[in-house]
Amino acid sequence: MKNKLPYLDFIEQELRLSSNQQNKPLVIDLFAGCGGMALGFEAAGFQTVGYEILEDACATYQLNLQNPCHKINLTPSSDLIEGAEVIIGGPPCQPFSVGGNQLGLKDSRDGFPTFISAVKRYRPKLALFENVRGMLFRNKAYFEEIVYALESLNYIVEWQLLNAAHYGVPQKRERLFCVIHQGGWEWPKKTHLHSPYTAGDALGELAFSVPNNSKFLTPSMDEYVKKYELASKCIRPRDLHLDAPSRTVTCRNLSGATGDMLRVKLPDGRRRRLTVREGARLQSFPDRFKFQGSENSQFNQIGNAVPPILAKALALSVKAYLDNSQTTLSTEVFRPTQYIF
Repeated sequence: MKNKLPYLDFIEQELRLSSNQQNKPLVIDLFAGCGGMALGFEAAGFQTVGYEILEDACATYQLNLQNPCHKINLTPSSDLIEGAEVIIGGPPCQPFSVGGNQLGLKDSRDGFPTFISAVKRYRPKLALFENVRGMLFRNKAYFEEIVYALESLNYIVEWQLLNAAHYGVPQKRERLFCVIHQGGWEWPKKTHLHSPYTAGDALGELAFSVPNNSKFLTPSMDEYVKKYELASKCIRPRDLHLDAPSRTVTCRNLSGATGDMLRVKLPDGRRRRLTVREGARLQSFPDRFKFQGSENSQFNQIGNAVPPILAKALALSVKAYLDNSQTTLSTEVFRPTQYIF
């Protein structure tokens, strides 16, 4: 891509919000977190209403977005706002725990019964959820159960693994996205497949700074990292490389003192843990987006979020679908050929 915008200008421009709230399609945002998915949808011209159990995440959503986030412990019987054309969310999934009871849709800790119930009760034109890629592999039987439940509501279900770096996020983050629709859905085109933004583009002047509250790996941690990299036969050390997109940003590697921690290696040899703002930039949150709560809470909000730039790419496809769709519910079941169980 020639003459691409500087990264911070790019995300500021792409995620600018309009003050006009009239005639915007309404979106129910379940398990909304701090609002990463909602920011992308609002920037694409939607009106979102969030539902989230965590107080800090809800406060972050309320502070930065144009519509409310309700603090609620969602259940299949929870009452939601009427009139939404779209339902989105990132349902938590307890059955993914290998040590769990593997109860699937009968597990009361699991968010998918709530998501499926909302689709059944409110009959959106389209619904969309995000989850880890392991859902297609280690937990494929459970994923099939979810797909079957949604198809039984007379929707078409499609899914793909999307890499955030292909859409302008400076991070090699691969996640599963599943779209429940009525026919005619088209996935967003990859805009940065051959010219991704890098970690250096994102961190910019912050990369080699030393804020007052900087946290450094101790000598014993450095020794652990060395042994970790030898054992895992790392071709390239796992420090943040500024000439390429970052590794996946997670809660664990933002705040955990482990060999997998995301860190910058300074010219003097010290390894510095990323700050909240650096983690947020790698997730494509603009600098104006302010997180609430303790530092660990903020790291968790960032690590759990859908990158807003990727969310906007999906939201624009949702908008095109709503604009073009005049179909009735289809009884045909579609399964993408790239994932066959």
